[in-house]
Amino acid sequence: MKYLNMEQARFKERPNRFIAYVQTANGREICHVKNTGRCKELLTPDAVVYVQRNENPARKTKLDLIGVEKNQYLVNMDSQAPNVAVKEWLQAGNLFSENAKIYSEKTYGDSRFDFYIEDGERKAFMEVKGVTLEIDGVCRFPDAPTERGVKHIRELMKCIEDGYEAYILFVIQMSPVKYLEPNDVTHKAFGDALREAAKMGVHVMARDCRITTDSMEIMNEVEVRL
Repeated sequence: MKYLNMEQARFKERPNRFIAYVQTANGREICHVKNTGRCKELLTPDAVVYVQRNENPARKTKLDLIGVEKNQYLVNMDSQAPNVAVKEWLQAGNLFSENAKIYSEKTYGDSRFDFYIEDGERKAFMEVKGVTLEIDGVCRFPDAPTERGVKHIRELMKCIEDGYEAYILFVIQMSPVKYLEPNDVTHKAFGDALREAAKMGVHVMARDCRITTDSMEIMNEVEVRL
């Protein structure tokens, strides 16, 4: 996936989950943060960030915060990017054939999953989780408690019981990394549900991404340690 109208800036402060102030070539500007997670390890004072400028007069903010430099990593922190990148990856014939029918935002039971895929006799549901939390090359999810995430895992297990394939794909929005594991310290219930789901046959997968200042592409398989 590609972004247009990207600019480099410096992060200054984040008064709430939705906005931040950055220093651009135009001066201090307000910016929409496209990730409502905590991201405290990413958005540090004066961190180099990459923002997308939008000239839509109807918008309150002209900038969207897309990426940030963290040590040796360039991290995409756009929470909408993983789904876009995964759809491109699936359409290219990964995991399923190039003729597979891919449907976004498919409701099943009490949940709405990111993707439903039909490929001949195969029928599958997939939930995508973007990952930006990394410490010493080890990635963890979630970075904050997510009851919604636990619910999705439970529903994926129900899909297995009903005869569907089920996948949860963690999209690591940087590369390279060592492995991914559940963040039991932050939300053990999520990790417990994930381990239970894997035993039931839900495919638990992780992929890293090639990140540039204006693009993100799904790349290599990453080990998941449950």
